Amino acid sequence: MRTAAGRRQSKWVVPLFSLALGFVFLGIQWANGDPGSGLVSLAIMAAFGAVFLFGGRSETIRGLRGDGRDERFQRIDVNATAFAGSVLIVYVIVGFTVDLAHGNDGSPYGLMGAAAGLAYVAAIVWQRLRS
Repeated sequence: MRTAAGRRQSKWVVPLFSLALGFVFLGIQWANGDPGSGLVSLAIMAAFGAVFLFGGRSETIRGLRGDGRDERFQRIDVNATAFAGSVLIVYVIVGFTVDLAHGNDGSPYGLMGAAAGLAYVAAIVWQRLRS
């Protein structure tokens, strides 16, 4: 199956990325003196990757993985991404407000909110110029 950009998405991308990220977490936690938590993080990420690798019979897994994506799943993905973004923006605004209320400077929520706002405006401008 091809992605929206026309490139073939292998079923191995998500599982291998998950495993690589698990090793990154392991390395960071090990360097910070907590190898046990690092091994737990690696196991969680490896299990997550295994679900995506061996769950190929599920249309949802194939769609999330990228090798079973069609126009319907692309629409579902856009809607899910918009919902997740909305939840994250509300979380950032509430976190910023609570942090200010506790007498702090709102970091890192202010930076995340600024990044999200700039990304949103840039995406609007980009899409407007393309259409």
